[in-house]
Amino acid sequence: MLLCLISGPLMAQEAKVTPLMSKDLKDFPGKEGLMITVEYPPGASDPIHRHNAHAFVYVLDGTVVMQVKGGEPVTLTPGQTFYEGPNDVHIVGRNASNTKPAKFIVFLVKDKNAPVLIPVK
Repeated sequence: MLLCLISGPLMAQEAKVTPLMSKDLKDFPGKEGLMITVEYPPGASDPIHRHNAHAFVYVLDGTVVMQVKGGEPVTLTPGQTFYEGPNDVHIVGRNASNTKPAKFIVFLVKDKNAPVLIPVK
C-alpha cells in the first residue's frame, strides 16, 4: 500500500493529444493534413519517436524543449515554431517546466491512415 502512495506522484504524466481536423489532400494522392493539439502536464515528456511526416509545431502556452537526432535542443515559448521532416527522429520533446503545463499545435502532412507517432528504440 505504501509503495502505491509513493509511486503515484513520481510517475510522469503523459501528454494529452486532441485531434482538431483531418483533410485529404487531393492534389497529393494518398496524403492527408492532420492538425492536433498536444498538452504537456508539468514535467511531461515524449518517448523517442518519429512521425514519417512533415510536422509543423506552433507553441500556444508554456515552454517546450524539442530536438531531432543530429540537431541541437531548442527551447520554444508561445508564438515560436519547430519543424520535423519525414526522416527525422524526435529524440527530445518535453515540457521545460515541472510546475506549469505547456500546449502546442502540430500540423502534419502524412500518408493517409498512417499512425501519427511511431516509437523508435
